[in-house]
Amino acid sequence: MAQPKGTVVLAYSGGLDTSCILVWLKEQGYDVIAYLANIGQKEDFESARKKALALGAKKIYIEDISKEFVEEFIWPAVQANALYEDRYLLGTALARPCIARKLVEIAQKEGAQYVAHGATG
Repeated sequence: MAQPKGTVVLAYSGGLDTSCILVWLKEQGYDVIAYLANIGQKEDFESARKKALALGAKKIYIEDISKEFVEEFIWPAVQANALYEDRYLLGTALARPCIARKLVEIAQKEGAQYVAHGATG
């Protein structure tokens, strides 16, 4: 195991990518706090909680931020007609800054030195 390097708050989904990065961060010597945002998706949040803790997360936050996601991101995008290639709403892209904002808030609250995500690409 590597020398302790501090605490990182990881944007976590419970999927393969974020689960692998959680373990890798632990192997690199970081304490990992997982953060899973509920933006209205159908998800087994309790299963994701158990998985993160089983993989070595020091703590996990799961927050319902769907109201602020709709009010502060989706609604303004609809008003601006923000469509990708004139075809569909930028839902996934709009979720990123909403999630990142909460990720940073938790990092500040926890005194974490780093934030990370495990998304492919």
